Amino acid sequence: MDKNTLSQPVTELKGVGNKVAERLQKLGIWQVQDLLFHLPLRYQDRTRLLSLGSLRSHQEGLVEGSVKLSQVKFGRRRSLLCHIEDGTGSLVLRFFHFSKVQQQQLKQGALVRCFGEVRTGPSSLEMVHPEYQIIADDKIVPVDRDLTPIYPTTEGVHQIGFRKLIKQALTFLNDDQMLPELLPQAARLHDVADFSLVEALLFVHQPPPDVDVELLMERRHPTQRRLAYEELLAQHLGMRRVRSQAQQHKAPILKGDGKHRQALLEQLPFPLTGAQQRVVNEILVDMEQDIPMQRLVQGDVGSGKTVVAALAVLEAVSAGFQAVMMAPTELLAEQHLQTFKTWLEPLGIPLGWCAGKQTAAQRKQVVEQLKEGHIRVAIGTHALFQDEVVFNNLGLVVIDEQHRFGVHQRLALRDK
Repeated sequence: MDKNTLSQPVTELKGVGNKVAERLQKLGIWQVQDLLFHLPLRYQDRTRLLSLGSLRSHQEGLVEGSVKLSQVKFGRRRSLLCHIEDGTGSLVLRFFHFSKVQQQQLKQGALVRCFGEVRTGPSSLEMVHPEYQIIADDKIVPVDRDLTPIYPTTEGVHQIGFRKLIKQALTFLNDDQMLPELLPQAARLHDVADFSLVEALLFVHQPPPDVDVELLMERRHPTQRRLAYEELLAQHLGMRRVRSQAQQHKAPILKGDGKHRQALLEQLPFPLTGAQQRVVNEILVDMEQDIPMQRLVQGDVGSGKTVVAALAVLEAVSAGFQAVMMAPTELLAEQHLQTFKTWLEPLGIPLGWCAGKQTAAQRKQVVEQLKEGHIRVAIGTHALFQDEVVFNNLGLVVIDEQHRFGVHQRLALRDK
């Protein structure tokens, strides 16, 4: 691949055909660079073997032992029980779904290495459906060198296969020209100044075994902060640039009567926080202007960003306009759809769903209703902005971007 590899579609990677590409698109992954910025949710430690005698309930780890007894138990649920020992203790491996091949593999005398969560069983500690491999007597199998990242995935995309794709994408970061550094050293916060963008990405995808795991799990490691800083700066620069351009355009004034907003507030099982009310008020002031509004609402998961967006949407609807709520993945868009149904349908506001997995007939119906104005609030993915989708009088667009895109991706828009 050439120097534009990172902007190539994921189908350029080994093992990615059209079907896999469609599944990745549900995660918002279209290009190779999208894989790099699809960050791990958590990590597993497979860098060392734990002795069976040291295991505790709820502990997750890598263990190895010889099968001393393997038997199928019949009860409420048929299960395969394998008792393994390592000289320090014992552990039961329990499988509810198993094949004849697995029974033969996990026979008495087999040396098995497995990873899973330890639980308290009826008579001893056990792992239920652990990942496992049979090790030949004369074979030395090394443990992993790095912590194992666990990624957000979707149906049909498994962790092992996804990690292989990430590994392919990471090989292109060996060339500094692939992802040039856009932040000068002086522009970085003091605690993240030691890491370039490439170094931070390599670290979070392949953290060494001696890393402070607690910092990683709490997303406080300097490399994670470096990526977060990149995202915040990208948002800030992008908003400033768009605001500057927006001054040259006119926007419709979205001033409603507030009845829909008040109705939603009355049905909510909780009052708005002071911060939520302040942000809503600032948004409403912007919506009353004839200058296009560009606002970034940031907050932790569960901080109430969605209800703020819903109140802005209701104001646009009250003013006689349509509104859109767009998310980068179908999973996230579906979550917003269910939330908006709960909040807006009792108010009599027609909702529409637009995403890639719809049938042609469903898509045609939604497109017609959007064009005629029957759908007042549309929720979906990038499919909302395809050429065939025409709105009757769109006034407000809310985009749930999630934290994945950096300065490099934002500023690359200048070249398009």
